[in-house]
Amino acid sequence: MSIIASRIGLAAYASLRMPLALLELPLFVLLPSFYSQSLGLELAVIGAVLFGARLLDALADPLIGASIDRSRSRWSHRQWVWAALPILVIGFWAMLSPPRGASAAQLAGWLAATSMATYLAYSAASIAYQAWGAQIGASERERARVTGTREAFGLVGVVAAAALLTPGQAPMLVLAFASLAAAAALALRWAPTGVARPVTVPWREAWRTVGANNSFRWLLGAFVLNGIATAIPATLLLFFVRDVLHAEAQIPLFLVSYFLAGAAGMPMWIALAGRIGLRNAWLLGMAFAVLAFAWTLGLGHQDVRAFWLVCVLTGLALGADLAMPPALLATVIDAHGDGDRHEGAYFGVWNLATKLNLAAAAGLGLPLLALLGYRPGPGAEGTLALALGYAALPSALKLAAGAVLLLSPMPQPNPRQGAPT
Repeated sequence: MSIIASRIGLAAYASLRMPLALLELPLFVLLPSFYSQSLGLELAVIGAVLFGARLLDALADPLIGASIDRSRSRWSHRQWVWAALPILVIGFWAMLSPPRGASAAQLAGWLAATSMATYLAYSAASIAYQAWGAQIGASERERARVTGTREAFGLVGVVAAAALLTPGQAPMLVLAFASLAAAAALALRWAPTGVARPVTVPWREAWRTVGANNSFRWLLGAFVLNGIATAIPATLLLFFVRDVLHAEAQIPLFLVSYFLAGAAGMPMWIALAGRIGLRNAWLLGMAFAVLAFAWTLGLGHQDVRAFWLVCVLTGLALGADLAMPPALLATVIDAHGDGDRHEGAYFGVWNLATKLNLAAAAGLGLPLLALLGYRPGPGAEGTLALALGYAALPSALKLAAGAVLLLSPMPQPNPRQGAPT
């Protein structure tokens, strides 16, 4: 397994995360508004098309991961990334450049075709990129450095996207494509390569191997519970700020502060993981987030400063959620004897769980609030239910995730390689 050779090599690998993160916000946030307001397509049609595209994309992730593993005798993870990036750029550009004068049916078909190509290319690049990172570093300390540095670059990309989203899409896309080309060139020249070992295991056998890993099943359970807990506040943020705080104009400040705090706190979590282990660092991050969310329950009209502080504190906790789980996954893969063999299959299932977390947050959280009497908009009703849904429900899920992680049979690393879990 390739060891981190230098800070330059690590930064070259991690820098690719920033342009990928830059594309995420327009990819998942901008599209509905663009096709409805600028092109006049009905929201119901847009929702149906994007739901179908995202569902097929999520279900394709395990297949993509297994395909990446099976092709290792011919293609490295790096080559998969390079092959996917041009398709991603072309698909993204086409998605936001539909033919002029197209009918509603033609626009829907264009959106379906281009979004599917873009989502699949993004998934292939992301899974190969994560599997590549799992090969870099042999100890918990090094794995925390890899994932922490990578996700810090990602948070910088998200902040840049949030800052550029309001004026228009052109500046953000120019920055995204330019930084994507620059980061790809850096990674091609300086990033560690990992070990290329031929793998010819059939897909079903690869998935059986993944399913037989008891530590992975426990880790995935904690990851899913924690992921839903993180996705629910993201889904309800606009409603909470508008109907509880009555401070809709401050939403950009809250978002930028949250992600900047996440990036600023990442070095702390990396250092902490090196001292107390990946699992303990993640547990501490969960506890920190729960304490911050508990304070949210007492907030009300125009408590802007207090909620800003909540955003900063939960942003600091975000670093643990971003860096520790993939580093723990790399440890679990290696301890099961699947290092340099089945990373793609593991990360394919992992990405599927990530996307299902987002779907579950919207599919469960919003109907539950409606059932409890919340009605959004002017003179909103049921704001207590909204506050409980925004803060109490995620806290309960995080506590459940912490319990699963605490009880999970995580592998013990070699004492010479890192701190115990």
